[in-house]
Amino acid sequence: MGSSDKDFIIPFIGLKIGTYAFEYEVNDAFFESMEYSIIHKGDVKVTLEFEKKETMMTADFHAEGKVFTNCDRCDTPLELPISGSFRLVYKFGLEESEDESLVVLHPEEYQLDVSNAIYELITVSLPPRVVHAPGECDEEMWKLIQKYTVNSEEEEDDDEDEDWDDEDDTPGPDDFDPKDPKWSVLKNLN
Repeated sequence: MGSSDKDFIIPFIGLKIGTYAFEYEVNDAFFESMEYSIIHKGDVKVTLEFEKKETMMTADFHAEGKVFTNCDRCDTPLELPISGSFRLVYKFGLEESEDESLVVLHPEEYQLDVSNAIYELITVSLPPRVVHAPGECDEEMWKLIQKYTVNSEEEEDDDEDEDWDDEDDTPGPDDFDPKDPKWSVLKNLN
């Protein structure tokens, strides 16, 4: 399938109870249509196993492919392979759901738009930190990063020089001072 808005609509009202398979080819136009997308380009195949039951529907998504986003270190384009899966359960009702994998549909709904679910699957399939392999970052940007980065080794040396005591301030046996009134109160406890 292409990536027009209609391609991601499932008119479930016309489907009989059972399991259905859908395939989507997610490309650059899809990512461009997503507002504030962190992914610029991509070529991802998404399969969806959709099951309609009496009182609910389940959707098992699987994505496999590659996407282009910016490196978190040098902010230049980076190609990443992605692979991921997740399941959504759709049920009818009027209450809000706090469960991320449960979508509550208004009783009068008759179709699903799965484009946001597909985009979410692809973005959560990205690693937490997206960076080029060592030595592959943009050279000019890397030089600027090195120029303006504070040397972490110097910071560690400075921290050792300072006398920061993270220990408990509770007096111990070495802190005994017979003139301190706190100790005289403790003497009377025996």
